[in-house]
Amino acid sequence: MPCATTRNVADMVEAGWITVITHGNGPQVGFILRRNELAAHEVHPTPLDLIVADTQGSIGFMLQQTLNNEFIQRKIDRQTITIVTQVRVDADDPAFQHPTKPIGSFMDEASARKFETEGWQVVEDAGRGWRRVVASPEPLEIVEEVAIAEAVKLGWVVVAVGGGGIPVIRNAKGELRSVYAVIDKDRASSLLAGRIQADLLLISTGVEKVAINFGKPEQRDLDSMTVAEARQYMAEGHFAPGSMKPKIEACIRFLENNPKAGAYALITNPDNLSRALRGETGTRIVR
Repeated sequence: MPCATTRNVADMVEAGWITVITHGNGPQVGFILRRNELAAHEVHPTPLDLIVADTQGSIGFMLQQTLNNEFIQRKIDRQTITIVTQVRVDADDPAFQHPTKPIGSFMDEASARKFETEGWQVVEDAGRGWRRVVASPEPLEIVEEVAIAEAVKLGWVVVAVGGGGIPVIRNAKGELRSVYAVIDKDRASSLLAGRIQADLLLISTGVEKVAINFGKPEQRDLDSMTVAEARQYMAEGHFAPGSMKPKIEACIRFLENNPKAGAYALITNPDNLSRALRGETGTRIVR
């Protein structure tokens, strides 16, 4: 994990923020799927739920080691832990009939069509290339929510809901069972942030500010917007599915489901996290 990532988080902790870190895992899931394909004649394939758990552990390990080392260097009396997180979904969610969530690496169309012949669904992703897609059901419950909240109260910096969490359902006995799906990381992060009544949902992405008319001559970067304005921009088609749209939806849900007064959401890129927290850049979303 690049040191720049953890330096930015350490800056937040040093400034007094109590932090829960979530992360994506799309490319890593693709690498493991590819490893499955290459090794199929030697070993059994790894199912998707274990792949998500695998990446939660590996990415969480890199984050917690480099972040803890950053704390040691700065003499900050904090430590990081990773909680492997399950997220409950509805077995009857219509998303299972309409897979939309991109996983794995970007590829050209010819490669994508080959996967299509093997039974995968593929889509072109916001002009960036082709990707495989799986079901992306709505997250309903963070199974380890209480453990995460208690760890935060004890002063831990927590890495949780990696890759959106491991999707599970409850059977008639109340037992958990994994399902073949991937949960959107922004939706799961929003759910967790709202449930623990966070002051801020900070989404670190590839752009310094959210823009309307993105990539066009009339592109306009946004310093701030209300929930109503965000909904209007979405209705006008300014935010691409699989790219900025789920991030905006996550911010809206966080604000609508979080009773904490003064809560807000912020979207920016990693290099500008500290500046955005000072109000110098980024896009702030408020009620």
